[in-house]
Amino acid sequence: MTRGIKILLIVGAVIVIFLFSMYSFFKGTYNNFVTLDESVKASWAQVENQLQRRYDLIPNLVETVKGYAKHEKSVFIDVTNARSKVGGAGNIPDKIAANNALSGALSRLLLVVERYPDLKANQNFIRLQDELAGTENRVAVERRRYNETVKAYNVTIRRFPANLLAGIYGFTKAAFFEVPEAAKAVPKVSFGEQ
Repeated sequence: MTRGIKILLIVGAVIVIFLFSMYSFFKGTYNNFVTLDESVKASWAQVENQLQRRYDLIPNLVETVKGYAKHEKSVFIDVTNARSKVGGAGNIPDKIAANNALSGALSRLLLVVERYPDLKANQNFIRLQDELAGTENRVAVERRRYNETVKAYNVTIRRFPANLLAGIYGFTKAAFFEVPEAAKAVPKVSFGEQ
């Protein structure tokens, strides 16, 4: 073999190795993005399962409280309006905002309950309140899992050099399910007479 052919073979081998390495990198990065994106979607589906459970429980809770607190009309309207916004929300950020508003309306509803000792002793209400508390705990767990998955996904698509490929492939940041500022405030409970 001549020296020129050896150099040509070495250069060809280096190019093949380089191209294979680039292919492996692009393929691996893309597949990682897909896996994480699907994990985010699966985590959100679990959040939605629990939110749907809460959504289905609310009418029963409202009807039970209505029987005792007939003059608390604005609270019932707020809960009903917030619930309808949840039903109409289309994308994940809208669903998060609607569910945060519903959480606030439910907090106000439960504050109304404090004014009615007979209601707090009603077995139907106690059962519904326990179901709601259990559902809220499930929502919190799924929200945490979803946010952990979103964090892993967002970190991956923002790291160099994967961030360059994320834009090319069309992967964008996912939204966290954050607690609104209003929910962080301590609710005021009044045991005063009506």
